Amino acid sequence: MNRFTGRTVLVTGAGSGLGRAIALAFAAEGASVVAAGRTAASLEETVGLVRAAGGTAAAVTADVTDSGQLEDLVRESVTRFGGLDIAVNNAGTLRGTVPAGEVSEEDWDAVLRTNVTGVWLAMKHEIAHMRANGGGVVVNISSNLGAHLRVPNAAAYITSKAAVSALTRAAALDHIDEGIRINAVSPGASAAPMSLRPGETEAGRAERVKSQNPLGRLAEAEEVAAAVLYLASPAAGAVVGADLVVDSGSSA
Repeated sequence: MNRFTGRTVLVTGAGSGLGRAIALAFAAEGASVVAAGRTAASLEETVGLVRAAGGTAAAVTADVTDSGQLEDLVRESVTRFGGLDIAVNNAGTLRGTVPAGEVSEEDWDAVLRTNVTGVWLAMKHEIAHMRANGGGVVVNISSNLGAHLRVPNAAAYITSKAAVSALTRAAALDHIDEGIRINAVSPGASAAPMSLRPGETEAGRAERVKSQNPLGRLAEAEEVAAAVLYLASPAAGAVVGADLVVDSGSSA
C-alpha cells in the first residue's frame, strides 16, 4: 500500500519504541517522514532504518516543552519536504511512579509539561501551518491509562494522558471546520523493553500477560502504528475527535 505517497509526516518522539515504529510504517507507505526528538543519535538510527528500507526521512532535534523549538521544527519540516500534511504527537515521559501523595513536585511538573503542554504546543504550531495551507491531520498518542483505565502508583502519568484524550476531543471540535482532522490513539503496554518488570524475561512477561488481558498477549508496536496510519488515512475521513484504544482488551 502507498496511502501516503507525496505526504509529509512529522513524528515526535521518533527515536525509539512506538515513535520509531510509526515513522517506519509511514515511510513504508510512501511518506516523507520528519523524525523529531531530543536525542540526535537515536533519531539518526530511525532515519537509517527508514532509508535502508527504501524510504525517505530526515532527523530534526526538538524538545516538545520548548515552543520556539517546535515552531522551528514545523518550519524545518516544510523546508525539507515542501509541506506538513500529517503530525503524530507521540513524545512523552513516565516519572513519579509512587502513590499520588508522594509524587515530587519536580516529577509532577515534568510529566505534565511534556505529556500535556508538549502536545498542546506541538498542535499549536502544526495547526498554524495546516490552517494556512488547506488543512491536515493530527494524531495524538495518549494511553489506555487515563480516560480508560487506572492503576496504582501512576497518578501523574494517568492525569496527563487523561488530559491528552480530552485535549484531543476539544481541539478536534475547534479545528475541523478549518479542514484539520484531529484524533488520538491510546495504546496499552506493548511488546517492548518498557513493559518488562525488573528481572523479568520476555518469556516470563508472556506468561504473566496471558492472565492479565483478554487477548492474552501484548500489542506489537506495529499494531499500534497501524491504528495511527488508519486515523491519518482517507479511509478515516469522517473520524473526528476519536480516541482509539489499542490495549489487547485491558480496559474493555
